[in-house]
Amino acid sequence: MRKSVIGLVTGGMAVALVLTGCSSDKNSSSSGSSASGSTASVKGKVGVILPDTQSSARWESFDKPLLTKAFATAGVSADIQNALGDKSKMITIAQSMITEGVSVLAIVNLDSTTGSQIQATAKAAGVKTIDYDRLTLGGSADYYVSFDNVKVGELQGQGLVDCLKAKNVTKAKVIELNGSPTDNNATLFAQGYNSVLDPLYASGTLVKAGNQSVPNWDNAQAGTIFEQLLTAAGGKVDGVLAANDGLGNAAITVLKKNHLQVPVTGQDATVQGLQNILAGDQCMTVYKPIADEANALAALSISLLKGETGKTTGTVHDATGNRDVPSVLLTPVAVNIANVSKPVSDGFVKASELCTAAYAAACTKAGIS
Repeated sequence: MRKSVIGLVTGGMAVALVLTGCSSDKNSSSSGSSASGSTASVKGKVGVILPDTQSSARWESFDKPLLTKAFATAGVSADIQNALGDKSKMITIAQSMITEGVSVLAIVNLDSTTGSQIQATAKAAGVKTIDYDRLTLGGSADYYVSFDNVKVGELQGQGLVDCLKAKNVTKAKVIELNGSPTDNNATLFAQGYNSVLDPLYASGTLVKAGNQSVPNWDNAQAGTIFEQLLTAAGGKVDGVLAANDGLGNAAITVLKKNHLQVPVTGQDATVQGLQNILAGDQCMTVYKPIADEANALAALSISLLKGETGKTTGTVHDATGNRDVPSVLLTPVAVNIANVSKPVSDGFVKASELCTAAYAAACTKAGIS
């Protein structure tokens, strides 16, 4: 299983080792009571720095409230802030949190350079650090909590292939719209979907018509980049491998302007992405139950506050730092029109937000109410 990236332990070790619930009633796909069990011996404060509000709606809409609830339920003091896409601001927030005495600091880095700087400062102050969602290459995080990001890419690649097969498209021209080059997750996503697509390019089953990364996951830039790639491809494309829903929607906007409708992938199971699936403009997304990830971070942080060794499911190799980082890796889920109701039934997305007037009939047909 991708030995160069992920070394999962054997013996069926499950996420339940780190998760004991702490789920939101409406925003969780898991059940249980508390992330900490008994909190009598929990002392100290946790700092969490989220990256921005632009790359994905998840950070403020899901991660922040889920983490806030998880720590509050456990009776743990937590300071959760957003760097708003500003690397200097993230460093300033981290320095302030360390000065104010956090015992555990979790970050979603904006790039590995500043992430490493933050972690070195924290380590010098005796603060335990956790990479949340994104691995800091060359960093010194004690732990890493995320989804299996190579698997995310594999689901995207196979999802696109399946959608093209369903349309009986042969020698399909594909444009790849990759995530930010400074985000290690984007590299892992690409590793996953290219493991599916590259053999098909090599055999001539598919044709790579364009391939470019989008700086900082910026959706506006994604639209411009995709339009340029589409023009370079002669205005013809049969499928788009977009690394997340935001990039996918940017591509869909350009496709509509050119009176085209082709399979487009995504990630994050955002309301917009799910609506695009309902409308037939997007063929699939990858659903990552963020409640599970937030709960895993809370449980791990609380273990560290107790002075315990965090329970993990394996390791992820940091090639830059030449070390294996103890990790909690969660399982992503492919979502298409056949199971588009899953994020709703899990409570991840509200039917009232998804099934607005324009999508009401499609929601009914998909069994969403």
